[in-house]
Amino acid sequence: MIFITIDRSKSISLTQQIYDQVRNGILEKQLKEGEKLPSSRELAGSIGVSRNIVLEAYERLIAEGYLEVRPNSGTFVAQGTSLSFIERTKRIDAPRKMTENQTYIDFKAGNPAIDYFPRKKWAQLTKEICLHSTEAVFGYGDASGMKELKDALVVYLKRVRGVQCRAEQIFITSGATQGLKLITEMLGKDNKAIAVEDPVTDEMRNIFTFANADIIPVPVDENGIDPNGLPKQAPSFVFVIPSHQFPLGGILSIQRRLQLIEYAQKMNCYIVEDDYDSEFTYEGAPVPSIQGIAPNHVIYVGTFSKILSPGLRIGYVILPEELVDSFEKIKWFSDRHTSSLEQLVLAHFIREGYLDRHVRKMKKIYKEKRERLVAAIQQNFHNATIIGKSAGMHLVVEIPGIDFHSALIHKMEQFGVKVYPIEQYSLEKGKHKERIVMGYGGLSLEEMEKGVHLLRRMLEENGKAFFNGKTI
Repeated sequence: MIFITIDRSKSISLTQQIYDQVRNGILEKQLKEGEKLPSSRELAGSIGVSRNIVLEAYERLIAEGYLEVRPNSGTFVAQGTSLSFIERTKRIDAPRKMTENQTYIDFKAGNPAIDYFPRKKWAQLTKEICLHSTEAVFGYGDASGMKELKDALVVYLKRVRGVQCRAEQIFITSGATQGLKLITEMLGKDNKAIAVEDPVTDEMRNIFTFANADIIPVPVDENGIDPNGLPKQAPSFVFVIPSHQFPLGGILSIQRRLQLIEYAQKMNCYIVEDDYDSEFTYEGAPVPSIQGIAPNHVIYVGTFSKILSPGLRIGYVILPEELVDSFEKIKWFSDRHTSSLEQLVLAHFIREGYLDRHVRKMKKIYKEKRERLVAAIQQNFHNATIIGKSAGMHLVVEIPGIDFHSALIHKMEQFGVKVYPIEQYSLEKGKHKERIVMGYGGLSLEEMEKGVHLLRRMLEENGKAFFNGKTI
């Protein structure tokens, strides 16, 4: 027998309190299988609640199989309801990098300026779609995505990126990460080898590692991936970020794009093109996608996380015709389908020209941020070199004589600024010790300039910075 106690000061309902105590008593063997419980009237009287409250708790326990009613006998603990051992929830305190009052200016790459998200227009379109859509929109959708969004993407991507595809080749995903995971799962069944740019974003590298892939690093320079470093044996695919390579920031030249396509054709493998940051090019015209040149050998991956907001969780994968059926099966078992309502809102947002306007606006904002960040770096670090093309939402800074090792990065955080060493993205270590990534998308102009100043002060105090060619 257990004692039921009621605490009326708690926000938990009285019914839930009774239910929890009886259920836990059964699982923890305080109430034995076959033991009779007090009648609802008796228990209600003893703990000072109405009988209906006890009845409701009992009915839940009966429905879930913890209790059983025996005619003319009463309510009993059902057979097979106690655990042979009790699992207690373990509290794991995650290590904290900062105290409550400690903050830092975070130059993390890939963070867009979400304060410019077009809330009013998005809310307006969402309301209209919710009010005027048919009931079918609120049910299960197609695993590949809503036709309205795929049709809009066919037109949009052909116009802005030179992509060649039909709507049937497009799959809407929960961001580029899910898309790449599914691609890896699909292509890695028979061949675990993946040729990957080095250095490369740690998120993508972790996807390949989780899939137990055999990762083959291919060197990257200021012109993107070097095709001469591709493996002699055919990989399942070659992963590239040609529009604004992360982290080094290069744009893959047309000569290397053609070399890469020839390699894929010769090896009978695929190129997976992550079109990262393709919308934000500040000097010259954006280079069209590789997919537009060789649609039968390229799997194209895109996302709206950087253009609009990571919170939308909408990306897409464009596949060669021959892979559509295989990918559809994997996608269905992954998440059934992506949010239909948000897909429809985005479709309208693209079709009615709002996305084009938003991209034009953000290009001006990001260009100004980049220029101000470059100026701040040049003012504070006279011997620093800015690496990478004028595009995207991050740049790479090389400061001769500074080894950006983990201990130094930790000191910087304590000093109030956080940057990201290229070495943490490298597969082959030791080539980029003097280089850091500085993202500017999510920072204000004031935060960027203050962050660069803090970085200089911190390095000066540690006696390792070079200014005007002199060691400080």
